[in-house]
Amino acid sequence: MTDPNAQNAARPTGKRQLHGASPVSSSSYDDKRPERREPEGDDSPGGGVVTFPAEVVGEMRKVIWPTGKQMVNYTLIVFAFLIVLTALVWSVDWAASWVVEQAFVR
Repeated sequence: MTDPNAQNAARPTGKRQLHGASPVSSSSYDDKRPERREPEGDDSPGGGVVTFPAEVVGEMRKVIWPTGKQMVNYTLIVFAFLIVLTALVWSVDWAASWVVEQAFVR
């Protein structure tokens, strides 16, 4: 038994259509593509060895450096994390050596 409203049911829309012509033509696609610009100047990437130090200085000026208080905070967090990881590795090593001793020494 078929549904009489099946003809009026919503059909999927979007890029993947079940049937029919595509709404995108090659001419409209070409119209929307950006124009390729030819590089100006030399063909080598970057500016070469001579301009490298100046570019480094310019990039370093853009860096947001942490304050002294932030550095102390970050350093303490790293040390705490290292202490926790060291304790974890030590405890796993100690437990594994205890298990091996119990299994093979006696």
